[in-house]
Amino acid sequence: MANTLDLQEQEQLDDLKAFWKQYGNLITWVITACLLAFAGWNAWGWYQRDQATKASAMFDELDKAAAAGDADKAGRIFGDLKERFGGTAYAQQGGLLAARLQYEKGQADAAKASLGWVAEHASEDEYRSIARLRLAGVLLDAKQFDAALKALDGASAKEFTALVADRRGDVLLAQGKKDEARGAYQAAYKAMSDKLDYRRLIEAKLTALGAAPAPAVSAGVAP
Repeated sequence: MANTLDLQEQEQLDDLKAFWKQYGNLITWVITACLLAFAGWNAWGWYQRDQATKASAMFDELDKAAAAGDADKAGRIFGDLKERFGGTAYAQQGGLLAARLQYEKGQADAAKASLGWVAEHASEDEYRSIARLRLAGVLLDAKQFDAALKALDGASAKEFTALVADRRGDVLLAQGKKDEARGAYQAAYKAMSDKLDYRRLIEAKLTALGAAPAPAVSAGVAP
């Protein structure tokens, strides 16, 4: 009986050797690849957290500069932030914050540059759309109407559909294109929630153009 078991064990050992000889290298490579992938994933996670921590600290400095009204310092910090941590949300938020302060301090060109960077490089559509909306406003004030309309063309986030249409109406009206402006305001009015006070401003613009929206009819009441 013992000899039989020994023979079976030897056969199994021989089979195992044959199997390992045929597939051993492949198995080793697979295991190595999995271990490397796991190590890489951990390293990437650490790198992302490290980047976010450093970007957060830099954004805090930018926020302090903005609170102090120091547009030059805010601009410099934003320059470093986008250079070193351009892929983080802090860079996108920093660009919007820096641009607002720059414009308030009369640095329109710097504000355009900051907003332009966010509009082109932000990873989220919402940030890109906000930047384009604000950029269009700056360009409108500078009477760069075609550039303002072009900026609005790229604002595609659905949440800002009404605001984009409203800003488009402002630009078109400034160009003297009243009919087109009226159409844009009407689109904005329809897209804007009736629960928002801003809708009254759009209504006022339409009224000024002789296209006051018809009053809403209450349910169950005949017009």
